[in-house]
Amino acid sequence: MILGTNKVQQLIKENNLVEGLCERELNNPESIVIDLRLNKLFKLKGKGFLGIDERQTPKVEELASYNSDNKSSYILKPGEYLIAETVEKINVPKDVFVVFKPRTTLHRMGVIMRGTVGDPGYSGILHPAIYNAGPCEIEIELGARFCQCFFIKIDGSTSSYRGQWQGGRVTTETREMQV
Repeated sequence: MILGTNKVQQLIKENNLVEGLCERELNNPESIVIDLRLNKLFKLKGKGFLGIDERQTPKVEELASYNSDNKSSYILKPGEYLIAETVEKINVPKDVFVVFKPRTTLHRMGVIMRGTVGDPGYSGILHPAIYNAGPCEIEIELGARFCQCFFIKIDGSTSSYRGQWQGGRVTTETREMQV
């Protein structure tokens, strides 16, 4: 069952479900989703490795970051693939699952977002990928609402997230054993 606005707001207030929300999302969310804002953009560098037991993600270079005192934006060029970071942090209870999708405005500009999921027990910021699949340059203001999440109540037992991305790191430091 997808949680309605009143249930999501209750979890935000009582369980700190989403930290760092802007006033609009705290007081007047649209529909059943909570919009998350763009904090940082990263470019991938080097190479990655995914093995049976080990992995290593490419290094990243920070290209832009949000500063509430000074508006700034980034021009996403056609064919450019970046890792984004949310301003907000989520704290998912054991009986909830979170799905992230791009705001439809991005689709209308040719931008595809590969959203992550928030597993039960995950706590941290999020790093969805954005890719400009369209023919036009797209200017994205840092701090803009760029993705939305909806919350699904789990019926039955679950295991809490125990993965190494807990806390919201953007990349691995070195090759590491997978949990």
